[in-house]
Amino acid sequence: MTPEQGTSAPMALDRADVRVKHQTGLGGAVRSFLDRVRSGDLGSLPVVVGLVVIWTVFTSLNPVFVSSSNLVNLLFDCSTVGVIALGIVCVLMVGEIDLSVGSVSGFASAIVGTLWVNQGWPVALAIVAALAFGALIGSLYALLFNRLGMPSFVSTLAGLLAVLGMQLYILGSTGSINLPYGSALVDFGQLMVMPKWVSHTLAAIPGLAMLVSGLRTFARRRAANLSTPSATGLILRVAAITVGLELIVAYLNQSRGIPWMFGLFVGLAAAMNYALTRTKWGRSMTAVGGNREAARRAGIKVRAIYLSAFALCSTFAALGGVLAAARLASASQQAGTGDVNLNAIAAAVIGGTSLFGGRGSAYSALLGIIVIQSIASGLTLLDLSSSLRYMITGAVLAIAVIVDSLARRSRASHGRA
Repeated sequence: MTPEQGTSAPMALDRADVRVKHQTGLGGAVRSFLDRVRSGDLGSLPVVVGLVVIWTVFTSLNPVFVSSSNLVNLLFDCSTVGVIALGIVCVLMVGEIDLSVGSVSGFASAIVGTLWVNQGWPVALAIVAALAFGALIGSLYALLFNRLGMPSFVSTLAGLLAVLGMQLYILGSTGSINLPYGSALVDFGQLMVMPKWVSHTLAAIPGLAMLVSGLRTFARRRAANLSTPSATGLILRVAAITVGLELIVAYLNQSRGIPWMFGLFVGLAAAMNYALTRTKWGRSMTAVGGNREAARRAGIKVRAIYLSAFALCSTFAALGGVLAAARLASASQQAGTGDVNLNAIAAAVIGGTSLFGGRGSAYSALLGIIVIQSIASGLTLLDLSSSLRYMITGAVLAIAVIVDSLARRSRASHGRA
């Protein structure tokens, strides 16, 4: 080794150490975020920016939009289609689609109304039956896809018509069934809100979970003699999230408070996010959506993954139909029709789930449905035609797909580089 080489090696190590220390600070966290954005990993950034723009416009046109009472109603309305959108996330993750979720939700509401009101079944048993029918429908789609190779677009389009026919058949000539006012199910869909102490306690959980997860990550990296991210950055993120959520809860509690139905939706989204990101099943979903053949060669049971995706999608659609019946206190021939199907798909895509498979998040359904319901609520307050809602929602959906396509192209070019 020459003297020059002997001196250059320690200098190179010193510079690497400086870079590591530089990247672990708060500024390094910001630069890391900017690097992810440049590489096409946008995450929820586009939808958050879009939501801020939408809320700013509607608030400037009508300040009632951000009133606590209107926001509480918005949360009630988000829950029904939002739960259906969670199922759409599952099938999009594996690169497929389900066009029948609206019909399945309407069919589930008809089952609950028929069994509970007309046949005298206990309401809990009627709901279980509706969910079981939803899972059965999804399993049939998976069978047609796995065994016969029928494209999901075709099978679910056929299912849309068939399930709608079954819905009309079991409702009979009356066309609608009114659910009993004052029942626990209807109260859950229209009136029940969390006590203030419960909502404030739940608002503290995300920050606490982030803190515990961050500390565990620090401990594992130290044990492996690796550099650790900035503790200051972690504390600031935890504080920002906790304070922000607590302020939102306090504001909503000025009116009725946080609906239990919305709490159920958020809880399901959190459970699905954990399953998709922290379990073997979730990693398999991502792998199958990214490259089916590579996933099969890696030993993943591809058919079982497709079965779980379709079954979960239809089960969530059935649950959304039950919640919609509770919200409207009725099961009718119009349930699940109209824009329910398209709004559920649009919510998942607008929220950031890729139409091309292999990338998505359960929280995308939450963000996406808030965008859609914000547009609907804002236009209603302005007393504008519903035609504008369809046009604006369509434009937002198109922008979301364009952003997703550009992000995929950026990630591909970044990977080649």
